[in-house]
Amino acid sequence: MFALEKISLALVGTTFFLISANPASAITLVNGSSTPTPNGIISNQSGAITIDFNNGVAPTTGFAKYSSPVGTPTVVSGNVSGQYANPFGDTSKYLTISPTTSVGVPGNTGSVSILFDKALDYFGLHWGSVDTYNSIEFYSGGSLLQSFTGSNVPGTTASGNQTSPQDNVFVNFFADAGQTFDKVVLKSTSNAFETDNHAYRVAVPEPGSILGLLAFGALGAGTFAKRKFKTV
Repeated sequence: MFALEKISLALVGTTFFLISANPASAITLVNGSSTPTPNGIISNQSGAITIDFNNGVAPTTGFAKYSSPVGTPTVVSGNVSGQYANPFGDTSKYLTISPTTSVGVPGNTGSVSILFDKALDYFGLHWGSVDTYNSIEFYSGGSLLQSFTGSNVPGTTASGNQTSPQDNVFVNFFADAGQTFDKVVLKSTSNAFETDNHAYRVAVPEPGSILGLLAFGALGAGTFAKRKFKTV
């Protein structure tokens, strides 16, 4: 199994370090501006690309492909009591997920998977009314690296409060050094898991890896030159 330290979780804000139930896992809270806007909270990470759902759909083609085991991912706006609620202050469109048993509730797909064409080192989202029954899983090559629930988000009550800035936050997930992921799965076992402004960043090879590849390339070129010289 993969060690659970693969992914670090962070909120936009003051830095705290909390040790989770697994002693090998660390959760990092980095608190910056979390002031809600009509379009929700946006990632402040350099080089991040954002999917804001403002066109009313979750992309099913392209670099980031969204899918659900039942039906298609559901994008909504506003608030319907008992079904879904917009992240506090966010009046734009957002993704909602509820259990498949919630018949008649928009977003009752149980989960939403996001498959990326290339490996990532960062993923973030505006998490509305954080609940203990909301969860996020990270995969690499089909193998589960780590999962988080709302109760793992530092500084929140994870009580599903729909109007408290404390429970409506932007959460950043960072892969540890040398690690990447290529799939993210969002799940909810109750109504509902509401998120907006999904942000991601393609992983850049570490300098050491690049130097290693260059050295290997140079070695290969030198070997080829030697063989060619001997042939001549």
